[in-house]
Amino acid sequence: MKAIKLICFFVFSSICVSINAQLLRTTVQQGTVEGVEQNGLAYYKGIPFAQPPVGDLRWKAPLPPQKWEGVYKADTFKDKPYQQSQRPSRPGQPGVSEDCLYLNVLTPAKQAGENLPVLVWIHGGGFNTGASWEQNGEKYAQAGIVYAAITYRTNAFGFLSLPELSQESAKETGRAISGNYGLLDQIAALKWIHDNISAFGGDPEKVTIMGESAGAISVAMLCQSPLAKGLFRGAISESGGSMVPVDNVRIDNNSIRNVKGSEVYGKAYLERMGMGKMKLKDLRKQDPEKFMGDPIAFGAGGALWPTYDDYVLMSDPYKLYEEGNYNDVNVLIGTNSDEGSMFTGFGGGFTSEQYEKEMKESFPNSEWQQKFRKMYPGTTPQEAYDAHSDIFREAAFAWPTYAWANLQSKNYTEGKRNGKVYMFFFNHAKQNFFRRGQQTDRQQLTMHAGELGLTFGQLGGFGGPSSPSDEALSRLVMQYWINFIKTGDPNGGYLPYWPEYVKDTETVMNFRDGAYLTPIPNKPQLELWEEYMKWRRENMTPLK
Repeated sequence: MKAIKLICFFVFSSICVSINAQLLRTTVQQGTVEGVEQNGLAYYKGIPFAQPPVGDLRWKAPLPPQKWEGVYKADTFKDKPYQQSQRPSRPGQPGVSEDCLYLNVLTPAKQAGENLPVLVWIHGGGFNTGASWEQNGEKYAQAGIVYAAITYRTNAFGFLSLPELSQESAKETGRAISGNYGLLDQIAALKWIHDNISAFGGDPEKVTIMGESAGAISVAMLCQSPLAKGLFRGAISESGGSMVPVDNVRIDNNSIRNVKGSEVYGKAYLERMGMGKMKLKDLRKQDPEKFMGDPIAFGAGGALWPTYDDYVLMSDPYKLYEEGNYNDVNVLIGTNSDEGSMFTGFGGGFTSEQYEKEMKESFPNSEWQQKFRKMYPGTTPQEAYDAHSDIFREAAFAWPTYAWANLQSKNYTEGKRNGKVYMFFFNHAKQNFFRRGQQTDRQQLTMHAGELGLTFGQLGGFGGPSSPSDEALSRLVMQYWINFIKTGDPNGGYLPYWPEYVKDTETVMNFRDGAYLTPIPNKPQLELWEEYMKWRRENMTPLK
């Protein structure tokens, strides 16, 4: 009997040591916070990094969070930003709310001040949708990285510009701007992390930001924003980039609006919603659901978008990079081979008539129309589908990333700046359900977001069941990512060597059943976009 009691005592003691070894309670600037244990890690869910942006704070820059008394129980994910999709992503997950400015921290640390590297995840969703907890960062935490995931306001609540909002801002701040509330949320979250992450065992000087799609575009914008200077030392952009010129309008993905253009768009949006004549005080009282019903603003690719305001975002990022005026950090950036199929396939196909309409809307100048028709022919339904898909791929993701890589790499090789570029290309998928039923011999089939299962080690998502090849590649890719987060360099150990990117050389890491170096794919298309974007920078669309 004594022996049984002794065994039970040691078993119970070992369990207690295992649980207590995790950093399940710590103190941040706002007070004491308590997380939960998850697979040997400490998980803090739903920590406020700003005050709720509701009521009079709707369409205002985020304010610092208030202190709390006692222990804040960070044991439940908070609602995702208010968006059209009202249902939880999975059973038991939260819904939507304007009260959304929270972050999650998953840490392997046993005590505060361990100075572990930090990864900050910024979710995608076209600046319209998304949630901080939709990706599982557990494998990064198990590798000795403190993983944080942040939320930001989306759609009308994050990116609406109005003349009245700009006038209000001018009175309160001296800056006649409006619209970039979601980006200001991201910067506020990064500042909170910088000031508090050591309490979770992280090092504020070893922060890497990472995002996909709109999250990757956000990463690019944060690399450009003077307000984000010093808040991170590295950046990973999966299908992002932000190099398009300023314009009075946003034609597809070919430009970003200035403040005046965004104000005009915002007024037209409210008019379509029947709220065009309301005063700000009344707009701030409206049920958030009333802002969700406009199909134009919530179409594929999103239309409520960040704004070049010369405060959060400078209005000519291409020129800024030419001048070396950006946040000088190492970057790991790239795209997927069939990005645009998602934005084409949702419509159930694409006809030659749709192709012609799209060409005229996307390229109002007839000379450029002819150049793009030659590069992207669309005389048959299959050609039309492929053309629309590839045009979307280049405009939204591939060209901005290509331009970013070229400009930053040039500055590095010429010794003007220190930030290195590591460029990748995902072409691993052998099937793409957006192309189901098509008769095509196309070999490039990795759709938008198709790499996320590999970079997070969560296989079996969009692409269906995983294979041994998927699992092997995921381990390889994740090790590159982990190395970069820890050191700023993806190389190390058994991995094939990945050199810094240099234009027109075999320095792009191509992931397909392994990893091997190639020149940049689709270069003729990217060079056409380079010429076109130069023309766009010099030819602004008149404001109507």
